Amino acid sequence: MSAAVVALLLGGAGIAITASPAQAAEATFKVKCVPPAGGGDPVEGETTAKVTAPATAKVGDEVDVVWETVKPASNNTDLMDIPKDAVQPTGWITVGGGQAGELKVVGEKKNPPIPKKAPMVMSAMKGKLKLTKAGKVTLTPGKYDVAVTFSFGTFVTKCAPVGEVKGGATIDVSAGSSGGATNGGATNGGATNGGATSGGATNGGATNGGADGGTTAGGGGQTDFPGKPVEVAFDCGPVVPGGIKTPVTINAKKNGGSYDLTVKTAKGAMAAPMALPAGALKPSMNVKLGGADSGTVKVAGPANADPIPDKAPVSLSDMTGTYKPGKSGKVTLSPDQLTIDVTMAPGATPINVPCKAASSGVSLELDTAAQPGGSGSSTSTTGSTTSGGLAETGAEDEGGIKALALVAGTVILLGGAVFTFTPWRRLRGTR
Repeated sequence: MSAAVVALLLGGAGIAITASPAQAAEATFKVKCVPPAGGGDPVEGETTAKVTAPATAKVGDEVDVVWETVKPASNNTDLMDIPKDAVQPTGWITVGGGQAGELKVVGEKKNPPIPKKAPMVMSAMKGKLKLTKAGKVTLTPGKYDVAVTFSFGTFVTKCAPVGEVKGGATIDVSAGSSGGATNGGATNGGATNGGATSGGATNGGATNGGADGGTTAGGGGQTDFPGKPVEVAFDCGPVVPGGIKTPVTINAKKNGGSYDLTVKTAKGAMAAPMALPAGALKPSMNVKLGGADSGTVKVAGPANADPIPDKAPVSLSDMTGTYKPGKSGKVTLSPDQLTIDVTMAPGATPINVPCKAASSGVSLELDTAAQPGGSGSSTSTTGSTTSGGLAETGAEDEGGIKALALVAGTVILLGGAVFTFTPWRRLRGTR
């Protein structure tokens, strides 16, 4: 992301104005695409992007910019067919010349069914650019994300240019009387996305955060603040060799001065190696606060309500909690430690499997107002970090033994990452 930005995406704050017919220009460049965990190795290819914008405009105008993928960089993998209306692209256009910055453009989730190994099909990505300085403004396509949604979760492939990108559209901007040149609003090259800071969501910024900076949720009358999925690497120590990697999404709904949080992991589909009873798996997570506020907010999900048959899919439930702001300002929310409580028999002491977020990212940013007794303040946090309890389980506790067998032997898919606990065959043989 670029440093300071004067290019704005204004959500619902004006009407797009174009002073001349739109003109399009193509750019062909090489990219490297990194699929999500479990999606295969990175690939390099060549893509052609067509950028459409008005040929001329004046300072203060807000213009429409469109990025169409004429030639995709790669085909669908040979793993599975992509269903209809499952692909949503998000791109970042470098703004140069008369003004500098980065413009975020978002496409609709609209595509025909894409068979294995067939060329990827992506909708046109659109955004609005506020022109703040006179001169020639260049629009050059850059990195982009491709989110594909299946019945068991959403997975994001990140693509970035390899080398310099040449080509793109140019707008000849003349001086105007509008005072929009000094109106900031974006702090990280589109990651906080100008318009979203004023409560707008029409340009896709509030529903699809930047690749690095999360989603900014503004004020106004907005009550629902969806976050963006971020890839999180969890370190579970020797219990889970290699750890866990999964997309995690933090969503918020305003409730008075507080926010009801819902945290989702990608739903997995993996055959369970044994039948699991109802109530066997109960997840919880610490949401880390940053920016104006600090501390953590704990969210927890219910245990599985129904038994999970042998070889049936295993998923974690959605986790919920409440964030009551302790400080006013922009507050970031990031996934932190994940804990899975494993209980294999009624009344048995749960086994706590703690998984520290070795790497994470911002899923959501809220523009908050401090509340009395705010739970997220630096002097008071909601929830506590749960430490492991494997060593505390006595051998006389049959439920604990079974739970330990699960921890030692169960194969769980959490957001596309499969992790296996080694002694399963031996433990299952003695069960």
